[in-house]
Amino acid sequence: MRAVPPIHWPAVAPVAALGVTVVVAVMLRSLVRRSAWVDDAVIALTLVGLAVAGGFVVVQWRIVRSDGAYQAVAGAVAVDGFAVFVAGVVLAAAAASVLLSRSYLRTVGLAHGGEYLVLLLCSTIGMLVMAGANDLLVVFVALEVLSIPLYLLTAFDRRRRASLEGGMKYFVLGSFASAVFLYGVALTYGATGSTSLPGVAAFLARTTLAESGTLLAGLMLMLVGLGFKVAAVPFHTWVPDAYQGAPAPVTGFMASATKAAAFAALARVLFTGLDAYRSDWRPAVWALAVLTLVVGNLAALAQRDVKRLLAYSSVAHAGFILIGIEAANQRGRAAALFYLATYALMVLGTFGVLAALARRGERFDLECFAGLGRRRPVLAGVLTVLLLAQAGVPATSGFVAKLGVFQAAAQARSWALLVVGVLAAVVGVAYYLRVLLVMYTGAEADGGEGTAEGSPVPPALGAAPVGVDAGTGIVLAVAVAVTVWVGVAPGGLLDLAERARLLF
Repeated sequence: MRAVPPIHWPAVAPVAALGVTVVVAVMLRSLVRRSAWVDDAVIALTLVGLAVAGGFVVVQWRIVRSDGAYQAVAGAVAVDGFAVFVAGVVLAAAAASVLLSRSYLRTVGLAHGGEYLVLLLCSTIGMLVMAGANDLLVVFVALEVLSIPLYLLTAFDRRRRASLEGGMKYFVLGSFASAVFLYGVALTYGATGSTSLPGVAAFLARTTLAESGTLLAGLMLMLVGLGFKVAAVPFHTWVPDAYQGAPAPVTGFMASATKAAAFAALARVLFTGLDAYRSDWRPAVWALAVLTLVVGNLAALAQRDVKRLLAYSSVAHAGFILIGIEAANQRGRAAALFYLATYALMVLGTFGVLAALARRGERFDLECFAGLGRRRPVLAGVLTVLLLAQAGVPATSGFVAKLGVFQAAAQARSWALLVVGVLAAVVGVAYYLRVLLVMYTGAEADGGEGTAEGSPVPPALGAAPVGVDAGTGIVLAVAVAVTVWVGVAPGGLLDLAERARLLF
């Protein structure tokens, strides 16, 4: 009999902790279906599971810092600073989404909170696996594990046509992208004889391919599949409908955690497995970055729905992160990680404000924000700080993040891409300021209580103020505090990002 590879339990402990949490939550929700306290119990259980997983991630970080990076599960999983850093971002984003969801689900009248949380946990498991995936087949499996629950979460509000439509588009296009990625894995295996990323790198280091067409085709197809997940143009078409249709906490989760996990997989495939072919993939990443920056920013300028505006803004931010990837140097990797962490907090706080303002129908037309600065000054102030941070205003984490990727591009002498990035950052300020101008100077919309989709006149948000619950308040306070603190004193987070290293 073939020996089963040994499992180094600290390497899989965060995933195991969330797996146990999912099983217990499903059993609890199945056995106690009609009790009023069961949803709160599942929320508490979910937070405990995420906290335990976070504790294991801290242990992993200490092991990596003291003993160095290592492989586990027959080399299929890498435990290094890079994977641990991304895992921390994913778990923080998941915890914030859970805190935002408790009040949101009740406010908009969504039932089945237990199922919602189980789906969110399952997607988080896939993201954790993807962050440390050291084999192309593991990347594919993790991609499916994180994607399938997100398709369901996007369409979770079955009463809204936009939610069902966004979920269906996400599912159809996501399935196609997964198939393209898998075909790229098959071609890479055909060219190198391995799906292990270190194995692919070792083969390319000792072998000169007489004909590299098969490998390059596999590389491009994998870039397409992962480009879909990071919302790079032209693979971004699912983003506006999915972001608009999904519940606000789910949208924040997708914009932060999913982007972090997908960029982690992209970086590991390019830098660990195919670094020998960087002269071939850097031009492709350069083109993706330019297209993503230009299309994302220009499309955001034309939006009248704030969730769609933030969707295209997320596309544009993916372009800035791609600048760090394209630089293909250590500064670029650290800048990309720093950008992912800071953007996750900014976007979660932004969608946290939207979740706090949401009512049945969840309409976020730009006109709905008119007068919000007067009706809800605290929430408007939080949104102001977070939007200015995303615009890259100095003294915010967004400014430091953009400066980091620009420095990486300058070090790599990617001058044209640097110029495009700077111009895109300038353009991005315009649509963020438009939202702020409407909040503080725009006339209030006349809408009364009509919130059904298709209303001719959108209702003003926050016209009947509802207190912000403790969970939402914690998320917003942390998001604003860290955004400002990192903008003023970025050294701590920058140091963590620079210490994060790929295994090979």
